[in-house]
Amino acid sequence: MKLNFTGSSDPGLVRSSNQDAFYIDPDGRFFIVADGMGGHAGGEQASYIATEEITAFLLSQWDSDQPTPQLLENAIAQANQAILEDQQRHPERSDMGTTVVAVIFRPSDSPWCGHVGDSRLYRFRESQLQQVTEDHTWVARAIKFGDITEEEARSHPYRHVLSRCLGRKDLHQVDVQPLDVKLGDRLLICSDGLTEELNNQQIAAHLRDCSPLETASEQLIIAAKDQGGHDNITVVMVSVE
Repeated sequence: MKLNFTGSSDPGLVRSSNQDAFYIDPDGRFFIVADGMGGHAGGEQASYIATEEITAFLLSQWDSDQPTPQLLENAIAQANQAILEDQQRHPERSDMGTTVVAVIFRPSDSPWCGHVGDSRLYRFRESQLQQVTEDHTWVARAIKFGDITEEEARSHPYRHVLSRCLGRKDLHQVDVQPLDVKLGDRLLICSDGLTEELNNQQIAAHLRDCSPLETASEQLIIAAKDQGGHDNITVVMVSVE
């Protein structure tokens, strides 16, 4: 399958720094988005470590016999361990952490996604947007059990409380799943700086209206900033052709 891809990150209109990070493999083999937290230096460091460690692991083990889901899980686990070790060396960053979404296209296998936190992967197919990943947050769990509605979750005071992130010793599970991808699909990987400002219907509308990937990516970031741009905004898009 042939892939086209693009990515962009913007600090938004409120934050003085950008604690998001992303990486796009030049050969289109994998894509990573991370959203750091823990103060200016801590958040930037955590997301940087995550993207660097996952990239290094995938490149070093790309041709190994590891099954793709295990390869992806091990890469994210290594990133978590690297952040923990950095915390030990730098106690001033002891509370830093990061979300991560990684999508991998290995020629011998179907595409896979691994994620921790509330950065998201969407699939846009035949003008319909579907959220592929499930947020690891307090409000996502509350929605699942019927305690609050999705509309209530958008303004809930606990909406940013993560139940899982990198940089924690108690991270015992990475969600890894195969992806159903076919010709014409577009994948959107993003930090919550986008989804905090735009709901799924608004995101889908921009994807329907904008044909080139670069234009769609730019317009999503502009739209999020028009709605307030309260957080860093990162968008990575992949089209299957």
